Amino acid sequence: MARILVVEDERKVRRGLERALRSAGYEVETAATGDEGLARATAGALDCLVIDWMLPGLEGVDVVRKLRAGGRSTPVLLLTARDTVDDRVFGLEAGADDYLVKPFALAELLARVMALLRRGRPDRETVLRAAGLEIDLVRRLVTRGGAEVALTQREFAVLEYLARHKGRAVTREMLGRDVWNDPNYALTNVVEVYVNLLRKKLDPPDGPSVIATVRGVGYRLKD
Repeated sequence: MARILVVEDERKVRRGLERALRSAGYEVETAATGDEGLARATAGALDCLVIDWMLPGLEGVDVVRKLRAGGRSTPVLLLTARDTVDDRVFGLEAGADDYLVKPFALAELLARVMALLRRGRPDRETVLRAAGLEIDLVRRLVTRGGAEVALTQREFAVLEYLARHKGRAVTREMLGRDVWNDPNYALTNVVEVYVNLLRKKLDPPDGPSVIATVRGVGYRLKD
């Protein structure tokens, strides 16, 4: 499942984009400011960034410049009401991969995101590493010390999500929303059951759990 970050300060627009992208089958994170967007974009593996030009704090083009200066090649779709040729050139020269003028149709935005994802990234991570584990996203294989750890499809999805957020707390609501695509799972014990199943398969027999419980918040996969 492709992971997309939407950075948009207008709450109504941000929620509309989030709903549309989730309905299209993407995992979506959101941010309301340029500074928050930059922090999220540099903290984890993303497949695409949809960012508004005009933002509180850092402007969208400045976020893109900083990402490119830091070696990040994540595809970026820049949203803006600026529609002159000079503005388009400025945005693209800042490092954006595509440019969409407001107001726009959601169908066009989804088509542009799909096109950016099809191009792919040469440096896209195919193996995640955390807590002494190697998680091969292509072969859907988990190994520890070269030995395979057999996981079900759902267990793998939960572990992948925790690994993409390694070192950070992940709430039950986040897991229910992004892994099961249903926030109501956070209100049951299903999430806890799967975390416990992973612990049984992944924890060393004589050491602490690789998945820590963050009291009052959720879970955290160790680095």
